[in-house]
Amino acid sequence: MLMIGLAGLELSDAERGWLVAPGVSGVILFARNFASRDQVMALIESIREVAGEDILVAVDQEGGPVQRFRDGFTRLPPLSSVGEVYDRDANEAIRLAEEHAWVMGSEMRAIGVDFSFAPVVDLARGNAAIGLRAFHADPTAAAELGQAYVRGMHLAGMAGVLKHFPGHGSVEVDTHKAAAVDPRSLETIRRNDLYPFAECIDARVEAVMMAHVVYPEVDANPAGFSNVWIQQILRGELGFKGAVISDDISMAAAGAAGGVAARVHAHLDAGCDLVLACFPDVVEEAIAAVQGRAAASPERLSPLRGALGATWEGLTDNPQRDRFIARITALDAQEHHS
Repeated sequence: MLMIGLAGLELSDAERGWLVAPGVSGVILFARNFASRDQVMALIESIREVAGEDILVAVDQEGGPVQRFRDGFTRLPPLSSVGEVYDRDANEAIRLAEEHAWVMGSEMRAIGVDFSFAPVVDLARGNAAIGLRAFHADPTAAAELGQAYVRGMHLAGMAGVLKHFPGHGSVEVDTHKAAAVDPRSLETIRRNDLYPFAECIDARVEAVMMAHVVYPEVDANPAGFSNVWIQQILRGELGFKGAVISDDISMAAAGAAGGVAARVHAHLDAGCDLVLACFPDVVEEAIAAVQGRAAASPERLSPLRGALGATWEGLTDNPQRDRFIARITALDAQEHHS
């Protein structure tokens, strides 16, 4: 039901209490929780010791500007660099998307992270927060590369999480900082931004993260608070049966619902299975808000748990991994010379 953020490199006594509170289903890790590979593995181990093996551990390890764990891990190029290859050679870009996903996913599984919030399948159409994080401006390209990315994650034993439904790329405003409104019609959104989500849902993706964006032609509520977007369109029209995840309740655009408790309830009432409380200062209030609510559906959350992954030693002794890393890290060099 809740996925919570922690303050630092080790668990505090208060955080140990949070991890066993009713309604806490997972932890999302950030750069503030990372000093080294050994340290973050120890932190993940301590989370599981306190909360049990079923606790979900996640991170944003997209590559480019959003990669929380860097030292000791492959420096992943932004997804936009894969999109640039698509314009020259679509098949090569599809291969690279799959390899990028496999490298990211296998490294995260080797340290005990269940899943990364990836891939971004928003369209690259000028949004301040998305930028290089998106594959492409063209819906067909974004869909093909998104499907390839989900395949690569699956090969690494990791669930895929599409974001930010129904499409955050065509609004200029960064929802971390302000409310965002997309005035387009549902038909226009369907033809454009929704297309990559629909195609990736057909590729059996396990989860979808909602956008904190209002689409007033469809509903007055931001998508994450919207029964129309979650129940009627995502679940009804697109037939999605997996987990629906909110974006962070601490973001400015989430303020439309009111305070922390109101934001949590608005997401859950609309049909979100997991609500992100990323900053420690909102966690206690979020935990209090979910007391007495029905537990999240195990059928939707259990597929988010990582499959058995290689150990770090086993992973690094893999010549195929070396080839993939050489190919995807070369994308950064090409970007810097273009």
